[in-house]
Amino acid sequence: MTTTPTLPAPPVAPTALEPRRALRVVGVSGSLHEPSKTTALIAEILRRVGAHLDVQSSLIEVASIGPAFAGALTRDALPPEARDALEQIETADLLVVGTPVYRASYTGLFKHLFDFVEQYALVGRPVLLAATGGGERHALIIEHQLRPLFGFFQALTLPLGVYASTSDFDGYVLREGGVSERIDLALERALPILSHGGRETPSDRISTW
Repeated sequence: MTTTPTLPAPPVAPTALEPRRALRVVGVSGSLHEPSKTTALIAEILRRVGAHLDVQSSLIEVASIGPAFAGALTRDALPPEARDALEQIETADLLVVGTPVYRASYTGLFKHLFDFVEQYALVGRPVLLAATGGGERHALIIEHQLRPLFGFFQALTLPLGVYASTSDFDGYVLREGGVSERIDLALERALPILSHGGRETPSDRISTW
């Protein structure tokens, strides 16, 4: 005698869709100066993300908070403004991070800030990478320095990064042209991910490998 297996009931469709909250988008500028071309680039990317999606954005500047955490060795020793910056980073739906090229890498305070980020807080988090430098020869910082850093966090670095050199700015304002077009292309590639709520859901095991 055979029995027919009992199939689980299909999920009940909701009667009304809950309104989707605004995406939390956090920019991080690793520049040590104010004003800053890096900060201007990050701010412009944030502005353009907001032109496509409903977002709640904020910008963290290492130049502003760096003195508050530069001497700290543990997270418990951080002042409130530094802990608030970490919480913003760890709870963002999208990170837009950028740094000027310094000694062929990111700035030390940029790295020190992310040294305090909890190791598994960014698993599956979309991250748009950006950098600025004196010339085009530094553009590979995005692939050789920034992408491996966020690979450690198991974040979802978006396909295209944005690099801008000094010639791409008029003072601290981004010029129209190649870099501006690259921002648009980077966002075009990112929108299919961001329009579904931002972060990818990691498996139960990936974060403990």
